[in-house]
Amino acid sequence: MENGVKNLKGARLFSKTSSNHGFGDTTRSDLAIEKRKFDFSYISLYSFLCLNMRIDRKNMRKTALIIFFSLCLCVSFVGSQGIRKAVWAGQFYEKKAEILSQQIDQFLENAKKIPSPGEEILALICPHAGYVYSGQTAAHAYRLIQGKDYESVIIIGPSHRYRLKGCSIYPKGGYETPLGTAEIDESLAAEISKASGFKYIPNAHQMEHSVEVQIPFIQKTLPRAKIVPIVMGYPTKKTIIRLADALIEVLPGKNAVIIVSTDMSHFFPKKKANDTDSKTISLIQSFETSTLIKRLEKGENIMCGGGPLVSSLLYARERGKAKVEILHYTDSSQLGGESQVVGYLAAALYTKIPNPIFSLSPEEKTELLRLARSAIDQFIREKKIINYNTENLNFLAKKGAFVTLKRKDHLRGCIGFIEPIAPLYQTVIQASVYAACRDQRFLPVSAEELDDLEIEISVLSPLEKIHDPSLIRVGKHGLVISKGDKRGLLLPQVPVENNWSRETFLKQACLKAGLPPNTWKSEADIYIFEAIIF
Repeated sequence: MENGVKNLKGARLFSKTSSNHGFGDTTRSDLAIEKRKFDFSYISLYSFLCLNMRIDRKNMRKTALIIFFSLCLCVSFVGSQGIRKAVWAGQFYEKKAEILSQQIDQFLENAKKIPSPGEEILALICPHAGYVYSGQTAAHAYRLIQGKDYESVIIIGPSHRYRLKGCSIYPKGGYETPLGTAEIDESLAAEISKASGFKYIPNAHQMEHSVEVQIPFIQKTLPRAKIVPIVMGYPTKKTIIRLADALIEVLPGKNAVIIVSTDMSHFFPKKKANDTDSKTISLIQSFETSTLIKRLEKGENIMCGGGPLVSSLLYARERGKAKVEILHYTDSSQLGGESQVVGYLAAALYTKIPNPIFSLSPEEKTELLRLARSAIDQFIREKKIINYNTENLNFLAKKGAFVTLKRKDHLRGCIGFIEPIAPLYQTVIQASVYAACRDQRFLPVSAEELDDLEIEISVLSPLEKIHDPSLIRVGKHGLVISKGDKRGLLLPQVPVENNWSRETFLKQACLKAGLPPNTWKSEADIYIFEAIIF
């Protein structure tokens, strides 16, 4: 029945998750709710001919040999030419290019684009059922990357029809769909293969739909991108981690995104399916990779592409402060009834794009020190704020900064601004004048003292709130303790100059804020920062 489905409007094909982790031979067509078993091995083909075609042994052998060699030639053609023909066009998705293109356009138009300022998309989670069932859900994910400049897309899908240990990486050539041929990124495929040790196994790709159904969406949203198709077999912990480690080794620095191809639970009644999927989604969002791996290895019916998904979670977590954004969830009940449904999830794995490292050249540091001295001198002698103009981009960047004044190795004033509210040059001018004239711990600096003043500037990085005080590194981090309207700051050089331990540093910051010394243990907010000191 599966191979006889020609009309997309009536077609829905899913792989059933079973005790062999979804890599068995059971598929389902919703036109006839019957479950028929297929085995694409040559032995089963031979048996099928014997039992069902009722031909004599001699003719049966000839027929089997003809089919056997035809299949061999087909695999040889794919392996040598490198172009995998579309197998599921007309069943999972439209066979006519114009209709397929229009259908995907409509899916994308209906999908809401969620902005992601300051965040890098590392991977998308997309379903792989027939487009009439899960195409709209997939579009919610692909809408996020539509028109972006990714050069490569790594598609990782589970093996549904070929029993496979490890993974198979398609090495060269392309994948053909009605929309054309998606070119393989041969160099990236080779790098991932080398890093993981996984090779190319033609049978793993020959009839696999989980990768194929993603490609038309990629061709529409990222038309210039090359692809690296990866099919994962049994989702063992070893295989999952092995692929994740390869991605961690190879992908940083590459302009690439991962597509995880998976459906959620299979063939539960609607309520049970939705409850099961909700719990699985919670595990995904909280990066509970160990729990997910245990359930996958047990063969639990939670998702057919769980192995690829967990590999991507491990990769994303290693890349930095990763999070999972759920974009859309639905199931097949609207078209297939509520007695047996399949869940579909669209999600994105993000990480914050690190801010460019701010630095100052020796010449820029010298100029800022000169500016600070001139600002103090002019204000004390003439009671005027210095007029300074610059086109230096670093000086125009908004930065927090402190100016410390010493005379004969004794502190003479220290004032600054924690938050980056003004361009750096303005912050330095104002902090310099305030340190000289408005530090209430000291009398204002006199004109007679100007020649003996030593000036030190600390340019601050943005504050980072922490919950674990053990993260504080004496000599590297400055410290802010805050509670209510009270706030105390100590620069990174202060604990070094006073030979303080981390705990003493925390206590002194509390005292600076006007709080009891042990407030940091439970009642206060703790922030760290770094500084360029010169």
